[in-house]
Amino acid sequence: MPVRNEADHLARAMTSIRAQNYPGRVRVFVAVAPSADDTARIAAEFGDDVTVVPNPAGVTPAGLNAAIRAGASPVVVRVDGHSRLSEGYIRRAVATLRRTDAGNVGGMQVPEPETRFEAAVAAATTSWLGTGGATYRLGGEEGPTDTVYLGVFDRTALQAAGLFDERLIRNQDYELNIRLRASGHEVWFDPELAVGYRPRGTWRSLARQYYEYGYWKSVVLRMHPQSVRVRQIVPPVGLGVAAVLAAAVIRRPRWAIAPAAGLCALIGAAAKTARASAAPTFSVVLVTALVPTAWALGSVHAALTHATAWRTQPPR
Repeated sequence: MPVRNEADHLARAMTSIRAQNYPGRVRVFVAVAPSADDTARIAAEFGDDVTVVPNPAGVTPAGLNAAIRAGASPVVVRVDGHSRLSEGYIRRAVATLRRTDAGNVGGMQVPEPETRFEAAVAAATTSWLGTGGATYRLGGEEGPTDTVYLGVFDRTALQAAGLFDERLIRNQDYELNIRLRASGHEVWFDPELAVGYRPRGTWRSLARQYYEYGYWKSVVLRMHPQSVRVRQIVPPVGLGVAAVLAAAVIRRPRWAIAPAAGLCALIGAAAKTARASAAPTFSVVLVTALVPTAWALGSVHAALTHATAWRTQPPR
């Protein structure tokens, strides 16, 4: 579990681990990045089965690798500070891992909002329009996939793949799954597995989150161009089309009917999503527009920045 400034959420995540009732031994390794709160102290107070591992680099992949190297168990379960494992998660994940002989097993990312804005984020990011059809958000049949949320790994396969790439501030899980699949190990989706998480609570944090997702996705696609999926190129292509249409409308105002129709369709689809989830309609519409736009801007920025080389820190 890599954590930073998680004093308000760590107990919830840890409680979900303690409630697993797994028949084998479970040890918890908490990689603590430099924090401005009591995260390290709280982690150390959970008991002898919890080991606090320093993460001076402060980034998620470095923390994950430090925690993985500190242990030796044949199965590695990734947990995030904002997450909550569902009942029986570890038992089923290990059974699925052994049944399928996969390198990584995971399931559904289930939002657990606590405010109206978080409910709007949850509604938008669990719709096809807001996510592009990612299986771990929308669900689907059990079987091989390109990536899963968090993951439960076979240690031998994980170590053979080289662990997480510590240069990747975001999207390091997707990139690792590319290498796992390239080495002959399947990444397996089991819809019966679920991990709860709390969505971002402000417009600023949400925009930044998806901007960074797009930025680092572009970096990963540059590293592994064969891994591209349609859902990953739709946002930047859509942004380009919108820019062209905007320029055209300036010269030919009558052409405004095309973007207007597209906007109406977006609003209608987002409103339908809002009604189905009982989330505030206006916020769902805006979040549905913000998420792919921020993602597209981040990916375009990365593509332009790394025309010859790529940096190892996200844009500020």
